[in-house]
Amino acid sequence: MHSNDDLSVIESADQFDDPLDRLESVDANVPPPDPEEMLPKLRDTDPSQRMLAARAFCELQEPRAIPHLIQLLNDICPLVRVSAAYALGRNTNPEAVAALIQLLATDWNGYVRKGIVWALGNSSDRRAVKPLIHSLRTDISAVRLWAASSLAQIAKLEYEDVISSMAPLIEGLRRDAVAAVRGNCAWAIGQLCRELPSNVVYATAIDALLEALVEDEDYGVKEDAKSALLRLGDPRGLQMIEDLELEGLI
Repeated sequence: MHSNDDLSVIESADQFDDPLDRLESVDANVPPPDPEEMLPKLRDTDPSQRMLAARAFCELQEPRAIPHLIQLLNDICPLVRVSAAYALGRNTNPEAVAALIQLLATDWNGYVRKGIVWALGNSSDRRAVKPLIHSLRTDISAVRLWAASSLAQIAKLEYEDVISSMAPLIEGLRRDAVAAVRGNCAWAIGQLCRELPSNVVYATAIDALLEALVEDEDYGVKEDAKSALLRLGDPRGLQMIEDLELEGLI
């Protein structure tokens, strides 16, 4: 498992925010960047210019930038790498997916890995499922949180991936030490249950959501489980919610 010590910079109040929040706030009051101006800066010798250009492509979709952004995933500067990862989440490409998966397995920087799992969630590429499951089980808390969300985006595309993703998400909902991660697991389980017939896997997922609704000590996780059950309209879930509300327990 990655240690929280490897990137203390992300262990702050905003560590669970959307990975793009910080980047987008930098230029919030500035007109959209010009891709013709930004493209050459992706190859600039100054890392601050490379970072600026990569951030610009978090807003811009430009196929010509993709090969350069893939190269920047190996940049010596972590701020450049994280910006490139976010940009490839906007400019999705099959070749970028392989590079992102490789970097996810090797990069020491938690901010970079957080951006990678976000980008993989946007990729619609099944190759990302296994690496995301691994991150959900082993990485630091901020990365685990976004791995859960990204799994819901990717796994829903194929039934086989829904099945393989459900067990680690249920495990995260039941055992993760961080409430925000458990809450995202509840949300992801609710999303993936929509793709399932009424089978054993579906029933097990509903059991896990009901368990969180009743037993989790965090109010936010309870609310996430309740919301998932309400969206699904599962009869057992609806009955449990009604019973708990009548008893004043939720």
